[in-house]
Amino acid sequence: MNALAIRRLSTDILILGAGGAGLFAALHAQQADPSLAITIAVKGLLGKCGCTRMVQGGYNVALGAGDSVERHFMDTVEGGAWLPDQELVWTLVTGAVERVRELENELGCFFDRNPDGTLHQKAFAGQTFDRTVHKGDLTGIEIMNRLSEAVWARGIRRLEEHRVHALIKSADGAAIAGALLIDMRTGEYVFVSARAVLLATGGGPTMYKFYTPSGDKSCDGLAMALAAGLPLRDMEMVQFHPTGLLAGPDTRMTGTVLEEGLRGAGGHLLNGAGRRFMLDVDRRAERATRDIVSRAIFAEMRAGRTTPHGGVYLSMAHLGAENVRRQFKGMVERCADCGFDLAGDKVEVVPTAHYMMGGVEFAPDGRTELSGLFVAGEDAGGVHGANRLGGNGVANSTVFGGIAGTTMSAWLEREGEFRTPDGIALEAAIDGAEAFFAAPAGRGDFESIRERLHTTMWDDAGIVRDGAGLARADGALAALSVELETYAPVPACRDRAFNLHWHDWLNLKSLVAVSRVIVCAARARENSRGAHYRADFPDAGDLARSTYTRVCLREGNLVSTAIPVRFTRVRPGESLLAA
Repeated sequence: MNALAIRRLSTDILILGAGGAGLFAALHAQQADPSLAITIAVKGLLGKCGCTRMVQGGYNVALGAGDSVERHFMDTVEGGAWLPDQELVWTLVTGAVERVRELENELGCFFDRNPDGTLHQKAFAGQTFDRTVHKGDLTGIEIMNRLSEAVWARGIRRLEEHRVHALIKSADGAAIAGALLIDMRTGEYVFVSARAVLLATGGGPTMYKFYTPSGDKSCDGLAMALAAGLPLRDMEMVQFHPTGLLAGPDTRMTGTVLEEGLRGAGGHLLNGAGRRFMLDVDRRAERATRDIVSRAIFAEMRAGRTTPHGGVYLSMAHLGAENVRRQFKGMVERCADCGFDLAGDKVEVVPTAHYMMGGVEFAPDGRTELSGLFVAGEDAGGVHGANRLGGNGVANSTVFGGIAGTTMSAWLEREGEFRTPDGIALEAAIDGAEAFFAAPAGRGDFESIRERLHTTMWDDAGIVRDGAGLARADGALAALSVELETYAPVPACRDRAFNLHWHDWLNLKSLVAVSRVIVCAARARENSRGAHYRADFPDAGDLARSTYTRVCLREGNLVSTAIPVRFTRVRPGESLLAA
């Protein structure tokens, strides 16, 4: 038994994560029942961290004349290669209409407008209609600022700089009892008992060489859900954004997204010789879906037709420098910070790991198979299938976050109760974190482990895959997992307060665990759909007999199962637009 003291707290609803999903859930739960005690736990500072704040492009919603929720639905299902759960998609496209009005009229978001006063909606790739509502090219900041203000004003409890380490079930294993957190400021363990828990920590595929999220995003929620026995679906589907800034190896700005609206507005992709190669790949050229554009760029890289840093160019100058500066002020400034002139010259870009389409299986109201545990945002799987359309991500988080908040409030009235936690599981979770301090000092090379993870995932489980590479990745990840378990820092890194090395180690453990799920699912899918491309199985397979991949942890082993997709509203070859 571990002798370390545990601080204990209790709350009606515990929300893990403070992005769009978590904050909307908190607001909707309190609106439904103001008497509820609601606590938000976040790894960083509320409103200043997470992926929603980093959203540039905008928010997909069917508002324009000629557009419809049916059209948005079809774009999403077809873009997802017929793998999305159609009831989740229908909830997304219909809920987005309501949610964008809430963002404007109740929360006070100022989105860009047309001269006639209607919301301006710009073009994003893979869509048949210009439906992306935005605030310039810094939409996420606008949304998160307003959401944060609303949470602060309502006095919702906050546990900032508290990382969640484990989901703790009840003693009988039938329900969630709460979560074990670590106060990053002191190193103290905190157990929060809750009647209902929302998992909304976000994804963050930072296991790849090039990635867009902030470095603190490490798939913690997915790793915890896996450890708790929950099924994860579509985990082979990792989206690479085609245009991550390539600023060289010595800056974290490399990998940062240059938003899709640049290509939607008419930007061109050129190889190192200055040739516009997308015209040979897809009739939509640069406005093809992200998976197609990323593979086309990767092909140029493999063929050696690259820029000085090894990528390709994004060119906007032909659209007029002043026009580009006016439309994309944030992007122009971001590039200028790195010495690039986006408006008047070319910028080097590379595909960059951006979004996890996969996640915990869940129902349209946010419920999971574990009683009392709900999920929303990038921790949830099934909405996007094999490919997420740009602009559907923040819509997903806000729509399902709000729904989860309302659902949790109603659920607590019927059956929510505090449960006795599984003491053995709680002790085991603490022991797992304490392994960092327990082993002999100075064992292992941490940076080597991290670099090998990045290289393994980029080379063998990235944009283009095959059986041999995935087998190599599987073996390499197993070895990295063992190395992490036996790693120990030098004595100087053993203080608990703000021990960033400890938290880097915990981050890396989550990333390796989730990487192994990605590889397991990718090995199981012997066809090519959306973001998952197998060079040895390039065909998409029979769309009418589509299956999604479910991975669970059973007795310490990953087990994958092919589950038939239920076509509840439309089948391949059909369309809701036919009528």
